[in-house]
Amino acid sequence: MADITRRLGWRHLRGAPTAHIRHHRSGKLLHDGPGLSFWFRALTAALSEVPVDDRELAMTFHARTSDFQDVAVQATVTYRISDPALASARLDFSVDPDTGVWRGSPLEQLGTLLTETAQQHALAVLARTPLASALVDGVTAVRERIAEGLGAEPRLPATGIEVVAVRVMAIRPEPEVERALRTPAREQIQQEADKATYERRAVAVERERAIAENELDSQIELARREEQLVDQRGTNARREAEEHAAADGVRAEAEATRTVRLADAEAARSVRLARAEAEGAREVGDARAHAQAAWLRVHSDVDVATLHALTGTRLAENLPNIDSVTISPDVLTGLLSRLGAGADGGGGEVGA
Repeated sequence: MADITRRLGWRHLRGAPTAHIRHHRSGKLLHDGPGLSFWFRALTAALSEVPVDDRELAMTFHARTSDFQDVAVQATVTYRISDPALASARLDFSVDPDTGVWRGSPLEQLGTLLTETAQQHALAVLARTPLASALVDGVTAVRERIAEGLGAEPRLPATGIEVVAVRVMAIRPEPEVERALRTPAREQIQQEADKATYERRAVAVERERAIAENELDSQIELARREEQLVDQRGTNARREAEEHAAADGVRAEAEATRTVRLADAEAARSVRLARAEAEGAREVGDARAHAQAAWLRVHSDVDVATLHALTGTRLAENLPNIDSVTISPDVLTGLLSRLGAGADGGGGEVGA
């Protein structure tokens, strides 16, 4: 659809690249071509817009085969308008100068023409073909016949129409007939599947039998080898017991020898230790005796006063620490009395 805008009584048309625009005024062609853009007056302009792009026309119609079976045909025809001037002269492609919308329905007319022509040729082919052949090779035959028929149709070139391609997607019978036709094939497929199942089961049974025989043979061989293993284990156990007994005898003999040697060594060590202790005790006694004798010799040469002083010193060293001394009146009185008596005695001696 063309894009038309209004400006002060004028109209501006802007077409698409795939639309061929034809502008007449007073019977004179002013603009002709795709993708045009121009100003015009609505009262004096006659506009036509012809699409020149490829268009797909899908169609579905029913036909009857030679054995009187109804089938449905699905096809698609691709066409284009190769001569826009001729198409606009044969079909009404005029547009409203105010809205740019087609005043008629030219594409519907083209669709009806193509559909009826294609259907006519398809019916002619299927009417001479049985249903089985139509389902197997009918698609190619119908497509070729429709393409030939549309190419030979004189109305299409006279209208400026060019057929680009024809495709036939499917030819389908009625649902009941289709199910009936599928039944033999399904039964055959089912029979083949059952046969394959039976063969597979037979092979499985044979394989299971072979597996069972192999398992039995394996068990027999295993039992025989277990018997050999038991015998060998008994022989090994006896041999191991004999070796352990011999080893224990050697170990006991070695242990006895080591014990005797340890006892001898311990006795010798005890004797040496006793001798050493006796020698040490004798030497310690001699040393103490010499020290005591020396101490006595030293003190024998010292006067009695010095000995008393040393004795007091040793006694003072061994006494505990005295922080304070409390003297009672009785003790103080006695001490003073003794001091006074001593003073008197000393004065008498001095006077004498």
